[in-house]
Amino acid sequence: MKTTPFTEKHIALGAKMHEFAGYNMPIEYSGIIDEHLTVCNAVGVFDVSHMGEFWVKGPYALQFIQDITSNNAAVLTPGKVQYTCFPNETGGIVDDLLVYCYEPEKYMLVVNAANIGKDWDWCVSHNRAGAELENASDRMAQLAIQGPKALSVLQKLTSVNLAEIPYYHFCVGDFAGVPQVILSNTGYTGAGGFELYFYPQDAIHIWDAIFEAGAEFGIKPAGLGARDTLRLEMGFCLYGNDIDDTTSPLEAGLGWITKFVESKDFPNRAALEKQKAEGVARKLVGFEMVDRGIPRHGYKLADADGNEIGHVTSGTMSPTRKIGIGLGYVQTAFSKPGTEIYLDNRGRKLKAQVVKPPFRK
Repeated sequence: MKTTPFTEKHIALGAKMHEFAGYNMPIEYSGIIDEHLTVCNAVGVFDVSHMGEFWVKGPYALQFIQDITSNNAAVLTPGKVQYTCFPNETGGIVDDLLVYCYEPEKYMLVVNAANIGKDWDWCVSHNRAGAELENASDRMAQLAIQGPKALSVLQKLTSVNLAEIPYYHFCVGDFAGVPQVILSNTGYTGAGGFELYFYPQDAIHIWDAIFEAGAEFGIKPAGLGARDTLRLEMGFCLYGNDIDDTTSPLEAGLGWITKFVESKDFPNRAALEKQKAEGVARKLVGFEMVDRGIPRHGYKLADADGNEIGHVTSGTMSPTRKIGIGLGYVQTAFSKPGTEIYLDNRGRKLKAQVVKPPFRK
């Protein structure tokens, strides 16, 4: 298995380790629920160094991004971040990702760890514009410091005024004495906070500085288990569960990142435009359990008569709500909030209700 610069730290802290996307990653330390609530109420730190980073440079950088992603990168200005996806030729999604605009001719793409190889091959094979591409995934480390007290912790370590960085914006500055750290007001938890990018050789110094600065705020390390429950409470998609090569961005509720503007000729654009005009046969929805039960990936969803109408893509017991919550694809007729649907839990029919995420109140 691959390691991150923090792997020995995780093991020394007693983390439960497991393989994820080819990496030896921490799943939990003090427990998923404890870590989840720590992030919601204070501050937690996630090692996300397994994520992939591609640089796109040169005079054709923007055209390349316009050719390959669904969102309109032309609206980006230096310091802005955009959520988008790579549509494939058959109506599905190669991956979802973030685009960082450094300069008019310099961008960074942040892709999912499990898809680094697939995404890199996709970018190289679809580089019609002739942009300069560089896979920097093994030369960057990343921490996500998330929670309502994250800003207070991090501000102790930088002269950059973090409060002046709007959501989905970033800047580059000194952090804990390390130059050229990317300070990004982004995250996957819905609890606020920042994501930091830096060179691996600075990783342990930065980790130690953050935990020293955060001691008074109850800072804790958090693993991938809490990362998953936090994103699910917000209704954020997880690639491989809620979106994949067979799910269209419009089915997945990602029409807001699918822009049919001039000068964008991304794969399968015509078919996706047709979907937008005519509607889709199924939609990704959030739902809460009415009956007691925990939805799990792959469980069937049914109507009141027991007819199958879809399936669960993600599910858990909400740590903040103490009820079962989930995401799943259902026939469009059953996608309206308030609609009663039923979870087939190994032959037991359990009532649920379609709701619009986030689930966290």
